[in-house]
Amino acid sequence: MHLPAAAADAKGQNLILSVIVLFLRKGVLMKSVSSFICKTLLAVLFCALIFTLTGCSTQQPGETSFEGDIRHKRNLRLNNQEMMADIDSVLLLKEPSKLTDKRIP
Repeated sequence: MHLPAAAADAKGQNLILSVIVLFLRKGVLMKSVSSFICKTLLAVLFCALIFTLTGCSTQQPGETSFEGDIRHKRNLRLNNQEMMADIDSVLLLKEPSKLTDKRIP
């Protein structure tokens, strides 16, 4: 006997639902879900503990705010110089090198 596609699909869904209900009654699925939730919560709490103990500060240990400002300004200056050098090389604005005193055609 051949069932129409809708009837076969409904029969398959009923089978899946009955298997899920059976697992819920047995507690197998609930145990695995609760185990996953417990492991996830433990991982989150562990990460929070690590960040609480060590901190996630951007400042170097033993560095004053004045020294941090000097470090930031130096980094900005160096980044700006590198960016300008890259732009100059792309736009061919660099001066030609003086490696030889002879004119090369």
